[in-house]
Amino acid sequence: MNEALLRSLTPSVLGILVRRGADFAAAEDAVQDALVEALRVWPADPPRDPKGWLVTVAWRRFLDQARSDTARRRREELVDEEPAPGPTPAVDDTLQLYFLCAHPSLTPSSAVALTLRAVGGLTTRQIAQAYLVPEATMAQRISRAKRTVSGVGVSPARATSRAGARFDQPGDVATVLRVLYLVFNEGYSGDVDLATEAIRLTRQLAAVIDHPEVAGLLALMLLHHARRAARTAPDGSLVPLAEQDRGRWDTESIAEGVEILQAALARDRLGEFQAQAAIAALHADAPTAEETDWVQIVEWYDELARLTDSPVVRLNRAVAVGEADGPRAGLAALAALDGSSPSPSRKGSAVPRHAAVAAYLHERDGDLTTAARLYAEAAQQAPNLAERDYLTRQAARLNTDRSR
Repeated sequence: MNEALLRSLTPSVLGILVRRGADFAAAEDAVQDALVEALRVWPADPPRDPKGWLVTVAWRRFLDQARSDTARRRREELVDEEPAPGPTPAVDDTLQLYFLCAHPSLTPSSAVALTLRAVGGLTTRQIAQAYLVPEATMAQRISRAKRTVSGVGVSPARATSRAGARFDQPGDVATVLRVLYLVFNEGYSGDVDLATEAIRLTRQLAAVIDHPEVAGLLALMLLHHARRAARTAPDGSLVPLAEQDRGRWDTESIAEGVEILQAALARDRLGEFQAQAAIAALHADAPTAEETDWVQIVEWYDELARLTDSPVVRLNRAVAVGEADGPRAGLAALAALDGSSPSPSRKGSAVPRHAAVAAYLHERDGDLTTAARLYAEAAQQAPNLAERDYLTRQAARLNTDRSR
C-alpha cells in the first residue's frame, strides 16, 4: 500500500470537494472516509486512476451525509449538480488548503494540527502521538479548527473569491510559512517525523507558489535538517553546534539549501526566513567551528533584527557578537537587550534561553561562578529533557572545575 501516494493526493481531492460546494469540515470527513476505504480496497484491487477513485468515493460519502441533513432541499440540489463521470480536472487546490488551514482565527497549535491532517494526510492518532497528547484531545482540537474554517468557502463562488483575496495579501503567506515553521520546530516523536513532514509540505507549497520567502523557509529547513545526525551523541545527549562532527552533516541537503537560498536572495526581496537561512548557510560553509565567519553572521543578525525586531533574534545576535568581538562585547549586547547593565545578579528573563546565553558568555569571560549559577537556572527553564540534561552537565562541570 503506497501511503505516500495517498498523502500526496489528499489535498487535491479535498480541494475538489470544497470547490464543488462541500463545506471544509464535511469535505475533510468524507476524504478521510475515502482514505480508509482505499486502505481496505486498493491492496487487492488497485484503481487505474487513484485520484479519480478517491474523488468519487469521497463525494459519495459527502452526499450520503448531506442527504441526512435537515436542509434536505439544498442538499438535493448538490446531488443534481454532481458532475458527469470522467477524468478529474488537473487543478491544484493545495494552495487554497494551506491558506484555509492557516486561517487567522485559529490558534497556532490548531493551525498546525489542521495542516498536518488536511494537507499532510496524517491521521489524528499520528498527530496526537507527535504532540504527546491523547488522541481524543487532538480530535477535539482538529474538530474545533474545522468548524472555524468551515465558514470560509460555503459555496464555490464564495470560496474562490475569499481565497483569492487572501492570496493577494503577503501577510497571509507569512501566516502559512509560520505554521510550517512551527511544524518543523516540533521535531519528531511517535511514528511521524514532523521535521521531515514539514520539509515535504514546504516543497509542496514551493511548487505551487512563487515567493522568495517560501524558498527561504525551504532552504532554512534543509540547512538545519542537514545537521540532524550530528546533534545527538549515541547516548541521546545533546551535542552543541561547535562540537558536532561535521563529517556527519548531509552535504547534499546543504548544497540544495544553499542553491535555493541563492536563487531567493537574487530576487532582492529579503525576508526573515531568507536571513535565517543565510546564517545557517554560513555555519554550514565553515569547515570547522573556529573558521566560522562570525562577523558576517552578526551582519545577517542585524538584518534579521531589522526585519523582525524580535528579542530572540537579538539574543542570538549577542552570541554571535561574543564570538566575533569577544565575550565582553557579547555581554554588552545582552545588556542592551535587557535594557539594563550586565549584572551577574540579574534574575530571569522573559526571553527563552536567556540564562543559557548569559552563562555561556560569562564562562568565556572567565566568571565561572556566575556561569555555573546561570547554567543551573537555564536548566530549570529548559523546554525539553535533552536540553535540560546538557545545561545541568555544564553547571556540574564548572562547579567541579572550581572546586579543584
